[in-house]
Amino acid sequence: VQFVESGGGLVQPGGGLKLSCIASGFTSGFTFDDYAVAWFRQVPGKEPKGDDREAVACAEGRGGPIYYAGSVKGRFSISRDGAKNTVVLQMDNLKSEDTAAYHCAVGAGLCIPMEGSRFGAGGQGTQVTVSS
Repeated sequence: VQFVESGGGLVQPGGGLKLSCIASGFTSGFTFDDYAVAWFRQVPGKEPKGDDREAVACAEGRGGPIYYAGSVKGRFSISRDGAKNTVVLQMDNLKSEDTAAYHCAVGAGLCIPMEGSRFGAGGQGTQVTVSS
């Protein structure tokens, strides 16, 4: 599965950004709705895969549950569109500690536990920088 993330940029503390991710290349017989999809923020210098990343939000397919990391709960909102194979992360009230490269990835079935090793590799990501 391939991903193209967009929407990052430079924003002041307290500001907001909207990240988008488009997924493609699903194995025949499987669709975007068969997977949980998560947004991750990446450890600098590491690949967008495995446990070298922090899951910040995850949404299960077909209207399933949504989960957030405690550090972003109440500030970030994830939504997905199965018809368009897209997932959006609305980020509000951004803080300097939210600065990172963000990418999306899919995992089989459930979001929980929200661990990087349970999801596949992400795309190139989009950089979010929160600074005054």
